[in-house]
Amino acid sequence: MKHTLLILSLILSASAFATTTLNGAGASFPYPIYSKWFAEYQKTQKDVQFNYRPIGSGGGIRQLIAGTVDFGASDVPLKDKEKKKIKSKVLQIPTVIGAVTIVYNLPTLKGKKMVIDGTTLANIYLGKIKKWNDQAIAKLNPGVELPHTAIAPIRRADSSGTTAIFTQYLSSSSTDWENSVGAGKSVRWKTGFGGKGNDGVTGLVKSTPGAIGYIELAYAINNKLDYFAVKNPAGKAVRPTIANVSSSATSFMTMIKANPKAELVGSILNGRADNAYPIAAMTYLLVPVTDKNASTRTSLKAFVNWAMGEGQNLASELHYAPLPKALRAEIKTRVESL
Repeated sequence: MKHTLLILSLILSASAFATTTLNGAGASFPYPIYSKWFAEYQKTQKDVQFNYRPIGSGGGIRQLIAGTVDFGASDVPLKDKEKKKIKSKVLQIPTVIGAVTIVYNLPTLKGKKMVIDGTTLANIYLGKIKKWNDQAIAKLNPGVELPHTAIAPIRRADSSGTTAIFTQYLSSSSTDWENSVGAGKSVRWKTGFGGKGNDGVTGLVKSTPGAIGYIELAYAINNKLDYFAVKNPAGKAVRPTIANVSSSATSFMTMIKANPKAELVGSILNGRADNAYPIAAMTYLLVPVTDKNASTRTSLKAFVNWAMGEGQNLASELHYAPLPKALRAEIKTRVESL
């Protein structure tokens, strides 16, 4: 009897300390903030561990469809055809707002605050503008002595939400781009060199004099890369600060209030506020509403609620804009469906 009680006690003790591992994969765009969140959350919730792989939005969606992860992450909402392939209904949860930042490597202009616009960017990635002292760039930067250096466009080599945001912006800026390349997580590029993930593009830009690339703001700042102010629809040259990125989302909650049953997804490109940074986007967790494992559902729900509260306080220090408070409250209501 004593032996039986001892075994039962050991089993109960082991279960008390059992951990739930939450496996996720997807976007590299929010990886700096997600890494911080997971580490901070685990300090107090020692029964939960995270295993997240930043393999790109497309990769995360494929893993979710295959059923090999507990959650995905994407910088662009799921397409209808993707939803149909996933066994469970998926809750798409905005987490933070980030800026797709246009970085460059020009040693002779290190620290110089440069300006660019969507049309010029499109023409660079179409291969029409080949030198840094091209008239189109010079016109946007009067008084700057631009070098006669070849431009090396750097882009993503993998299926990427950052690419989807960037190419949507180029499509909105250039009819030529829209008609010949278009928008998507993967596109048929006209020129350039590919890097895998935001890290890969960052590394290529850093090591290539004359390079230009697009990465999330946190990667630009953490790697001390120069980046452009971008002209917005109001004609203002705007840098991707937290305040300017937040301004891009001002109309999103108006849209949700007008259609309260709509999913919490949508584009915030080309915000109309004077100080809105034009290449901003929300990024999303993709969480199945039904899961055979009740522990997984409970743990994900608790984490999302924490991310909408204490987690948002960590966003700015990692160069992301926190979500509007009204949106956070709506997310907490909807996450109860998990």
